[in-house]
Amino acid sequence: MGDFIIQIAGTEQGARLASILAITAAFLHAVFGALQKGRHDPWISLAAIDLSYLVLALPVALFLVPWPDPHLWPVLAGAMGIHIAYKIAQAKTYQRGAFTVVYPVVRGSAPLVVVLVAMIVFDERFNAVQWVGLGLLVGGIFGLALNSLRKLKVGRDTLVPALAWALITGATVAAYTTYDAWGIRLAANPFTFLAWFFVLDGLFMPLLSWRRLAALPRAEVVPLAARGMIGAVVAFASFGSVMLATRIDDVGRAAVLRETSTVFAALVGWVILGEKVGPRRVALMALIALGAVIVEFAA
Repeated sequence: MGDFIIQIAGTEQGARLASILAITAAFLHAVFGALQKGRHDPWISLAAIDLSYLVLALPVALFLVPWPDPHLWPVLAGAMGIHIAYKIAQAKTYQRGAFTVVYPVVRGSAPLVVVLVAMIVFDERFNAVQWVGLGLLVGGIFGLALNSLRKLKVGRDTLVPALAWALITGATVAAYTTYDAWGIRLAANPFTFLAWFFVLDGLFMPLLSWRRLAALPRAEVVPLAARGMIGAVVAFASFGSVMLATRIDDVGRAAVLRETSTVFAALVGWVILGEKVGPRRVALMALIALGAVIVEFAA
C-alpha cells in the first residue's frame, strides 16, 4: 500500500484520491472535535483518545510496517513537540469557548498560513482564481464564528482568552500540517511515519492527565473508554487521510479542503449538540464550500 501511495504521487489519479482523502479528513475532524466537547473535561477526553490510539497503533508499528530509518526518528521527535503545543492550546481553547465559536477560528486561521508556508517549503503556487477561492473559504469560516458569537449567551466572560487560544491553536495547526507533510515525504513508507506518529503522540496527554484520570468516578470509566476508542478510530482515519493527501498531492490544496471541516462541524453542532442552523449559517457554509470548489477546480 505504501508503494502505491508513492507511485501515484503527482499524478492525476493521485490528485483525485488526495481530494477525496482531504474531504474525508474534514468530516472526521469535525466529529473528532465534537467528541472533545461532551460530558468530560477536554483534558480527560484527549487523554482517553490518545491512550486508545497508542494501544491500537503499537502492534501496527512493531509488526506490520517497516522499521523507521535512523534519520526519521529526529523528524518524529520534532513532530511530537509541535503536536504537544497543539494539544495544550486546543484543550485550553475548548475549556474556555463555545465549540461553534472557537472551532471556526482555529480552522479559519490555519489554511492561509499553510498555503503561504507551502510556497516556501514545497514550492507550491496558487493562481489568482485559487486565491479568490481561498479568500471566500476563510471569510466564510470566520463568518461562522461571528455568527455563533452574535448568538452566544453563555461563556462571554471567557470569550477573549478563548479566542486568543483559538488563534494560537490555529497557528499550531498550520505548523503541524506543513511539518508533518515534510516528515511523511522523508519516510520510505508513509505508513511507517503514521504508525510511529500515533505511538509517540499517544504518550503525552495520558501522562499529563493521569491525576484527572485516576480521580474519575468508576461509573465514568466505561463511557470514557468507549469515547476514547471511538475517538482513536476517528483520529486514525482523519489524520491519516490528510497526511496521505499531502504526500500524494499539494499540501496547500489538501489543507484548504480539510478546512471544510467547519461546515461539517456546524452540521455536527446541529445534529448532535442540538444547535440551531439558521439561514445565515447555511449561506456561510455555502460560501465555504464554494471557496473549496474554486481552489480545487481552478488548479
